[in-house]
Amino acid sequence: MLDTLIQHLTSFINKGGWALWSPLTIACWAVMLVVLERLYPHTPGQKLFRVGFWDDFFWYTLVQSAVLGWIIGAFIEWIDALPGVSRLAAVSGWPLWTQVLFFLFIHDFYIYAFHRLQHYNKYLWRVHEAHHSVRDVDWVAGSRSHPLEILINQTVEFAPIVLLGAHPDVAVIKGLVSACWGMFIHCNVDVRLGALQYVINGPEMHRWHHAADVAPPGFNFATKFAFWDWIFGTAYMPVDRKPAEYGLMSKNDFREGYFWQIWAAFRPWKKPWDSGPWRPAGVTRRIGETASGAAARANPAG
Repeated sequence: MLDTLIQHLTSFINKGGWALWSPLTIACWAVMLVVLERLYPHTPGQKLFRVGFWDDFFWYTLVQSAVLGWIIGAFIEWIDALPGVSRLAAVSGWPLWTQVLFFLFIHDFYIYAFHRLQHYNKYLWRVHEAHHSVRDVDWVAGSRSHPLEILINQTVEFAPIVLLGAHPDVAVIKGLVSACWGMFIHCNVDVRLGALQYVINGPEMHRWHHAADVAPPGFNFATKFAFWDWIFGTAYMPVDRKPAEYGLMSKNDFREGYFWQIWAAFRPWKKPWDSGPWRPAGVTRRIGETASGAAARANPAG
């Protein structure tokens, strides 16, 4: 009887394929990170149910992701129906994992470039600001992103997969990797990647991106592949200290609450850009200056 049950269960899983394994993997990954945050915290004393947790978990992770997923999917289908680009099957002859790695690579470079631009352009910063408002960075903090930012990034992420005729599993696998990696780089786990940190991104490096005590416009813009930051001179990872605090530098200018944070991207400008809600009156990185050089000027005693 047990053998029969196992056979039925195996058949059920095989029929489900990646569409079944993806949400199960994401859920298990989240639970594992929550446990590791309790056992090996990067920032000791950080609460599990910290300020803004339920907004991030319910509104951003569950509700917003579901709604935007449907909108983005419908939009891509509409685009595909116009020129029929996917019928060109530009990548359909490639092995599945070659397709996955190809789209991971090109999209990660786009994310690096667009993310960096968001920190330099005041209009793009407005739709990225909510993501940096989390004061206790943890496994679910990465979900806090304005819907306009998600619409842009995920359309760019998934449209090429569909339009170039990739295997249907590529989108599911790519989404799985993005979800798990996003939780990983934000998690409050004291991970030391060593030399791997020059290749892949982890919380040790990305938590500095969310630090409120470094010189803006910021560092460590990469998501999955850290080598983008090392190649283009935007890497910053001190080995002798950790961030003192996280979030926006002008914390009183940005509130908690999902709906307020969505509206905040359209609120009136109150200050000149150079002293805006994210940019203090102090030092900023100069043209041509490396990230480490700017950080040294911002923290001469450190």
